[in-house]
Amino acid sequence: MFRNTYDSDNTVFSPQGRLHQVEYALEAVKQGSAAVGLRSKTHSVLLALKRSTGELASYQQKMFRIDDHVGIAIAGLTSDARVLSNFMRQQAMSSKMIFNRPVPVNRLVSAIADKAQVNTQEYGRRPYGVGFLVVGQDQTGPHLYEFSPSGNSYEYYAMSIGARSQSAKTYLEKHYESFTDASLEDLIRHGLHALRETLQQDKELTINNTSIGLVGPASVHEKSVPPGGPFRILEGEIIQPFLDTMVPKDTGAVPAAPAPAATTDEDVQMTG
Repeated sequence: MFRNTYDSDNTVFSPQGRLHQVEYALEAVKQGSAAVGLRSKTHSVLLALKRSTGELASYQQKMFRIDDHVGIAIAGLTSDARVLSNFMRQQAMSSKMIFNRPVPVNRLVSAIADKAQVNTQEYGRRPYGVGFLVVGQDQTGPHLYEFSPSGNSYEYYAMSIGARSQSAKTYLEKHYESFTDASLEDLIRHGLHALRETLQQDKELTINNTSIGLVGPASVHEKSVPPGGPFRILEGEIIQPFLDTMVPKDTGAVPAAPAPAATTDEDVQMTG
């Protein structure tokens, strides 16, 4: 994108009906490391790729717990995410104090969407430069929402945001029909496969650069999870069993027995 006459303020429409400052904010989300979300009938899962600014730095925090039943993964400016996540926590706390109940997930997402929309309409404000994937569970079951700086929010079966997220979306679109009835372990494996699609060629998912957030009943690899399965973030050694279940990318499946040499109409098995 290049500077033009109509991008100096977020309140000025271009002749094509576009708000360039809002579009630039959406580009900021695409600069952040990838995050993937999926949901089934029983669970909602987030997976995120953590970045490090250098050899001496720790990895960036990509997930935030909002309430016992809600969590988010971010892509974009972490400082903006911190402000919005604090606002979401205030909304969740207000619901418990005033109504004595957890805030419905759709109402919480609508609240931050309304807050972001103000910054696309009022003079002197800049849009937030961060996008969220929000997972939660309420009386209607598990949910997955996407929030964008434009003030829009949508509910999804599966979604990815961040750098090279289109590759993850392509994987999710191929397999989403199996997510509804999938077990938690299968759901996380699909999410790891989608997240792997966003990596550069020489990178791999490890216990250091991967975060998993989920809401729902505990997996076989978790211990001391309360009934109902509140939102929790898994990092470090506990995610190694999930990484071990991934199918190697080069093969994609168990290799078949080699065909006879005389056969010429079989597919050639490529390696390397």
